[in-house]
Amino acid sequence: MKIKEIRELSIEELNKRIVESKKNLFDLRLKQAAGQLEKASTIRDLRKDVARMKTILRERELNSGGDK
Repeated sequence: MKIKEIRELSIEELNKRIVESKKNLFDLRLKQAAGQLEKASTIRDLRKDVARMKTILRERELNSGGDK
């Protein structure tokens, strides 16, 4: 997912996508442990997408003045 696409999402959509991505990441890790994962790079890509989404959430939080 591109950063431009992520910036267009609302906070609720970002949170929803983060949860979905973490579920997918868990499933991919299980597949990898069982030896059924074809492309190990998908795990890395998914982790980076989650990090990007969390970064955008944090930027918005700081811009709105919230301290969390």
